[in-house]
Amino acid sequence: MRNVLLLAGLAGLIAGPALAHPVFADREAVAGSHWAGELRLGHGCDGSPTTSLRVEIPEALVVVRAQPKPGWTLDIERRPLAQPVAGEGGRMIVERVTAVTWSGRLTDDQFDVFGLAAKLPDAPGSLAFNVIQTCEEGVVAWNETAGPDGARPAHPPAMLNLTPSAARPHH
Repeated sequence: MRNVLLLAGLAGLIAGPALAHPVFADREAVAGSHWAGELRLGHGCDGSPTTSLRVEIPEALVVVRAQPKPGWTLDIERRPLAQPVAGEGGRMIVERVTAVTWSGRLTDDQFDVFGLAAKLPDAPGSLAFNVIQTCEEGVVAWNETAGPDGARPAHPPAMLNLTPSAARPHH
């Protein structure tokens, strides 16, 4: 019996990443907090290695940082804000990060994580991060929303659910 459970667990580990789409390791965060998260990428494009991962940053996020990865190049796209906002320490923020792209190589039989940090908006709700996964052969846009019938999309964006500050204990 123990061997059967062990084999079932191993099969889940092997099959799991092949079916996964880009998701955050922790899919919830406290609204208004400083957040650091990992976007998990579980596979390539139908057997083809991933060569870049572009994460489009929701407009509600003004302050965003990306974690560099050894062996990957990092490109951060910015756009001027229509109206500058005061940041921490009174520093004025005049532009926001609109997208982060990591370029490298991840074979289809491996997974990896890509780090982001941000100052989250004060209002609870959901943030959708569109992800463009480019592979040696093919591109997958993880940006589909549920249709009018509520059917689950084949390529959903990575979601981060912002909970009210009282909903989760502070560490």
